[in-house]
Amino acid sequence: MRKLFIVFVFFIINLFNVSYAQNFSPDEQVNISVYEKINPAIVSIDADIDDGFSAGTGCIVRSDGVILTGTHVIEGAKNIEVTTYDGKVYKAKVAATMGKKKDLALLKIEPKSKLKTIAFGNSDDIKVGQKVLAIGNPFGFAGTLTSGIVSRIDYAKNRIQTDAAINPGCSGGPLLNSNGEVIGISQSIYNPDNNISNIGIGFAIPVNDAKEFLVSAKLNEVHSATPKKHFALKNNER
Repeated sequence: MRKLFIVFVFFIINLFNVSYAQNFSPDEQVNISVYEKINPAIVSIDADIDDGFSAGTGCIVRSDGVILTGTHVIEGAKNIEVTTYDGKVYKAKVAATMGKKKDLALLKIEPKSKLKTIAFGNSDDIKVGQKVLAIGNPFGFAGTLTSGIVSRIDYAKNRIQTDAAINPGCSGGPLLNSNGEVIGISQSIYNPDNNISNIGIGFAIPVNDAKEFLVSAKLNEVHSATPKKHFALKNNER
């Protein structure tokens, strides 16, 4: 009798687990899986600049604390703070910058333990119409997930256009494929209301540019950010 009772309990538990899993569609399962896999490797960035305050997002690319973000997020910063997904706050230094046109930068923090890192995809393989996910910190709401598609590939400017919501605070965050691989680095939005909000036209730097940057960057010496005039993108926003 006792054995029958135990078997019955396990049957109920398994039935509940199956029912619970079935509450999510395959597309939802992809969203959940990608977010849970990648979010621990995403950070929020707060920088003090000459004309105020700059906020953005970063991707951990090396477990010892190397973080990829946008140059315009930290350009001219006097002080940079990085907050990991679990709420830990670190002082960051600028390790390398790619320049205003490429708009990529590397930061370095000193964590006490190894950090989780992103997985790189291949931006040469992207197709207009494919599903993409973006993680960022819009308006300070850390760890926000949005979804959309690749709307267009701007070959002239070497940018990926997407309708996934990218708002102020998302620059430097990842644009992901359904496998959880980073295929782009969120850079900017375009809209007619002076960049106050997203209207479904966002841009990301192809991740292959970022991979080339990582190969070429020399990380032996990490230096503090040198105050410079803050770089603001016209018709774009963090």
